[in-house]
Amino acid sequence: MEASQPSRTAQGAAMYRAAHQLLDCPPVFADPLALTVVGSEAEAELRSGSEWRAASSTGLRAFIAARSRLAEDTLADALARGVGQYVLLGAGLDTFAYRASAQHPALKVFEIDHPATQAWKRQRLAEVRILAGTNVIYVPVNFESDTLLEGLKRAAFDFSQPAVFAWLGVTPYLSPETVMDTLRSIAHTMQPGSEIVFDYAQPQGNMTEDQRANFAAMAERVASLGEPFRSSFEPGPLARDVAGVGFSAVEDFDVEMLNARYFADRADGLRLRGRAHLMKARV
Repeated sequence: MEASQPSRTAQGAAMYRAAHQLLDCPPVFADPLALTVVGSEAEAELRSGSEWRAASSTGLRAFIAARSRLAEDTLADALARGVGQYVLLGAGLDTFAYRASAQHPALKVFEIDHPATQAWKRQRLAEVRILAGTNVIYVPVNFESDTLLEGLKRAAFDFSQPAVFAWLGVTPYLSPETVMDTLRSIAHTMQPGSEIVFDYAQPQGNMTEDQRANFAAMAERVASLGEPFRSSFEPGPLARDVAGVGFSAVEDFDVEMLNARYFADRADGLRLRGRAHLMKARV
């Protein structure tokens, strides 16, 4: 991706969250700012193409909703324990800080992202008149040339207190070494009680023929936008590796678990498909 261009995957994830608000009732993950952020033209496109999108992208739309829901459920539990820091790694067009600032005025929200993507987001927020509170700290970081810890130090992050990290829609675009180095740095430097929620891709060998075809099509699409997939992980070995770098508790959520947790007994049939995985780990 050119440094001057915003992340296309950030734009895509925002579109799917907005579509979730329009097409799925009730929404698994309610984001009242999603349609505002994507803008009126994108909203009109979503509305005019709702039948096509409902047929062709239901599984991905459900996964994007589920991963945001798990991250914010984890944060809610942590807030009840007194945790006061939330770190969004690859924040994209995430709207948590602007939806929840009034409810959680003391919570510090650190939005970490590529400098170009972050500048584009801030411009977009200004255009739609969404104001950031004083509890939002923007931290520009390029994960392939800068480290998470360096970014947090620049942002006056309080390393003496625990935090929740959400790392959504990012790891497939990083090398396996960068993914594990980032997890290791969190495990080694964060206070006990800190947690991270992240998603990851499985190897194509774990997929059915139809799943491989869908994955290949998506891989070709993101590569054409300059953001190729670079990593995949086997669930069992990844869980062991995450525990091995210093996390005391690791939970892996596959499609069946996420469907039971968030999509059971829905009248509209919305559910996850494929081989999507989320992982939650605590220091």
